[in-house]
Amino acid sequence: MSPERRTAAPHPGQEHYTAPLSETPLKDVDAFDDTSTPRSMWRQAAHSLLRDPVFIVSAILIAFILFVVAFPGVFTSQDPTAGSLANANQDPSGEHPFGTSRQGYDIFSRVIHGTRTSVIVGFFTMIGSTLIGAAIGALAGYVGGWVDEIVSRVVDVFFAIPLILGAIVIGARFQGIDSIWVVILVLSVFGWTNIARITRGAVIGVKSQEFVMASTALGAGRFSNLMRHVLPNALAPIIVTATVNLGVFIVAEATLSFLGVGLPPTVVSWGGDISTARTSLTTHPMQLMYPSIGLAVTVLSFIMLGDAVRDALDPKAKKR
Repeated sequence: MSPERRTAAPHPGQEHYTAPLSETPLKDVDAFDDTSTPRSMWRQAAHSLLRDPVFIVSAILIAFILFVVAFPGVFTSQDPTAGSLANANQDPSGEHPFGTSRQGYDIFSRVIHGTRTSVIVGFFTMIGSTLIGAAIGALAGYVGGWVDEIVSRVVDVFFAIPLILGAIVIGARFQGIDSIWVVILVLSVFGWTNIARITRGAVIGVKSQEFVMASTALGAGRFSNLMRHVLPNALAPIIVTATVNLGVFIVAEATLSFLGVGLPPTVVSWGGDISTARTSLTTHPMQLMYPSIGLAVTVLSFIMLGDAVRDALDPKAKKR
């Protein structure tokens, strides 16, 4: 062993001994690999998601749901709109795994085909509300001044109107129009406020960063800065909010159909089937349970996905 080195003491009567550098493990402890390429925020988020059991479970469920949406014929050959009173209220059997409703519809077939309706309405409403909210929020946050004041007051007005109440009032005006696009439009009109607030806050936080000021100094215009630098770096909270909102919109569509102001009776939907089955709750409770379970699993899957994405893109939120 090498002898210890004696160093000058800062005070008289004190001696300090320092071990040789070759015998200290600090060199190995503090070593790090500086040859690897650093991960971007999105690559780091993807790495975290693949190790998150909540994301894995929700992704498997959503993949199965999307497969049902794309290929309902794989699971059932029954026509969900073909009902016969002669087959009303039958118990589960090989031909009708979930039994039949009081109108004689095959419940299993309606649950399978209702998945497509709910997911389509939720997805396109999420897209529409996100585009509206992101555009308005980005305008308010980036321009600022009197534009921000006016836009913020408009957002406050829409934010004060509950989503379901506003959709009921407007949806009642379009009642009788057999189209899911009316429901998507109505929900989008009242569902963009949360996205607008999130986008505004994210844009305000990004626009003061050094790389945005550097881009401006190099001659980039305001619109170019917004589209090329500000919005791409403000996408994380927008994506998280949009993912969670998808589940919210699926519930909103089911609620409107349950109340009779959503999708028309000719469209197979979980909300409409739940509304119809409530009259048979005491005698045939499973007629209501089957579409309710499908609705709950679908909404829970998207909410779990949104929570996992939020934790991956914002690790601080998980600690809080």
